[in-house]
Amino acid sequence: MKHMLEIRTPLTADVCRRLRAGDLVALSGEVFTGRDVAHRRLYEAAQRGETLPVTLDGAVMFYAAPTPTPPGRVIGSVGPTTSGRMDAYTPKLLEMGLRGMIGKGGRSLVVREAIAHYGAVYFGAMGGVAAHLSQWVREAGVIAYEDLGTEAMMRLVVERFPLVVLIDAEGGDFYEEILNRRRNQKQEEKQEQKY
Repeated sequence: MKHMLEIRTPLTADVCRRLRAGDLVALSGEVFTGRDVAHRRLYEAAQRGETLPVTLDGAVMFYAAPTPTPPGRVIGSVGPTTSGRMDAYTPKLLEMGLRGMIGKGGRSLVVREAIAHYGAVYFGAMGGVAAHLSQWVREAGVIAYEDLGTEAMMRLVVERFPLVVLIDAEGGDFYEEILNRRRNQKQEEKQEQKY
């Protein structure tokens, strides 16, 4: 089993450039949540030259909308949503200093190129285990767009939040690596069947 790399926010270009697709990471520090509508609002505010409600320099955005917090808990269930829904807004936010993103699923070519260009990283979180993921959240509070309810932007403080690097700052794509391995394995199996 791979060793988990310990990293903290705010992320630096140096830290991002050392990570490779497939690396297991334990992330600690401040993370912001945001989904489609929050991203659109951030993007539109940036396009108008307005001050954003969060500082993006070195920030990590978690594509999630936590469920309401049960009594005695820091946060409700918090799991990743499909990241492609944020692709239209991501290059602009990366340009403004966003350094890391947490979600699930592949990203468009434009986003992959922007990740490499700005020295950022895209992490994957375990899907389908949102209640389990909440155990690594130490603090949580709404910081912007409260009118969005559960999709309001939140500031989370996480401790050793488990992630895998899906797209690294050098353009490595973990999904592509897996697909290539499968293709190679199938070709080898076909070759063996011939003999």
